[in-house]
Amino acid sequence: MYIINEINEIIWLLVVGMLVLSAIWYTIRLKFFQFRMIPQMLRVMFQKPKDGNIGSFQAFAVALSSRVGTGNLAGVASAIFVGGPGAVLWMWLMALFGSATAFVESTLAQLYKRKGEESYYGGPAYYMESGLGKRWMGVIFAVLITLTFALANQVVQSTTLCDSVSSTFTLSKPMVGVAMTLATFVIIFGGVRRISRFASMVVPFMAVGYILLALYIVIMNITDVPDVVGLILEDALGLRQVAGGGVGVAVMQGIRRGLFSNEAGEGSAPNAAAIADTPHPVNQGLLQALGVFVDTLVICTCTAFIIIISGKYDCGKDGILLTAEALETEVGSFGRYFITATIFLFAFSTIIANYFYGETNIRFFTKKKWVLFTLRLLTGVVVMTGSLVDLQTAFSLVDICMAFMTITNLIAIGALFPKVVVLLENYKRQLRQHTAPEFHKNDMDEDDRQNIECWD
Repeated sequence: MYIINEINEIIWLLVVGMLVLSAIWYTIRLKFFQFRMIPQMLRVMFQKPKDGNIGSFQAFAVALSSRVGTGNLAGVASAIFVGGPGAVLWMWLMALFGSATAFVESTLAQLYKRKGEESYYGGPAYYMESGLGKRWMGVIFAVLITLTFALANQVVQSTTLCDSVSSTFTLSKPMVGVAMTLATFVIIFGGVRRISRFASMVVPFMAVGYILLALYIVIMNITDVPDVVGLILEDALGLRQVAGGGVGVAVMQGIRRGLFSNEAGEGSAPNAAAIADTPHPVNQGLLQALGVFVDTLVICTCTAFIIIISGKYDCGKDGILLTAEALETEVGSFGRYFITATIFLFAFSTIIANYFYGETNIRFFTKKKWVLFTLRLLTGVVVMTGSLVDLQTAFSLVDICMAFMTITNLIAIGALFPKVVVLLENYKRQLRQHTAPEFHKNDMDEDDRQNIECWD
């Protein structure tokens, strides 16, 4: 186990380096668009799709339901538990720059999406095949994302959910696991439309409720906020942490758990971005960049402030139990019940979105129904498994798969980045002409048009 952990840490050093360099390069090359185009992000969110297809907001909600999950509650708490309050600073920085990476991958997913029976579909495996002409690379990615999201990641969601529910209501974790498995089957056997409808209804409700409670706690402790920010900065950059090697731990935990939360560069959110019926690929890229802001700068920050304000960040508890302890300290027993309800919605919606990512990439291999049926059964098995393991074991299962998946995706989007530059310039040119941006594949070079299936 020690050797596996050491290999994992070495691989993650490579991943962190690639993520940081990519995010900074895309931000500079695209002229800090993620800050300048926030008003446009908000405008395109509610554009209506044609012919009853899945719209931008529904696709945004599916991606957000994966982003806004246990990473925001258990993941942030775990980062603070291992790396100290300083990890929060690195989560913030990763979100500010990483939103550019999220834009690039999701815009590419829209460009190379395909038309299915129920909706459009696509993602990294598809832009690796169509954009790069490397099906073998798409196959590797499809395997990795299926292992990461449809299987390993589900264990984290289920573990967190079962910990919270069983602790609050004194139920056995296996009993909670059985109930969750049955509920998961009800949704995932209903298809992509049921998944998107479920996400678009649940995500806004759960996110707003959690943000309002966090704001209430922050406002009631407003005089402590400067101290909280000071502690985060001191713990991230202070001499004591440098001398003890704490900065490295904070950086690694902040970026790693930040990636687990906002998924920028990982290659997961593009699978959801591809399903939207939108007039221009850039529209959905902008929304996915916005999703990173919402996830990390708003919701993750809420969790971090609650934990640090409560003073419980060094109480020895990890994950959702730390978050619940902090909430109970601030708002009494209501906090424990509220966080249980919230984590139920967060984790369950993430389980559903993760399954969708797996199904999308399984379809890259085969359309055989028995294969998809098997994936659905395996999803139930891993959800049940989550009720039997601890959080750090669950995270270790995810980390190694997530690292290789991210490396594969970052290589692909780096090679395809020039096409994103062309798309964004096309989009901004139409905005300057005061017209609603629309894209047709004839706007691309002749060589590119042959590999674009939609956008006639």
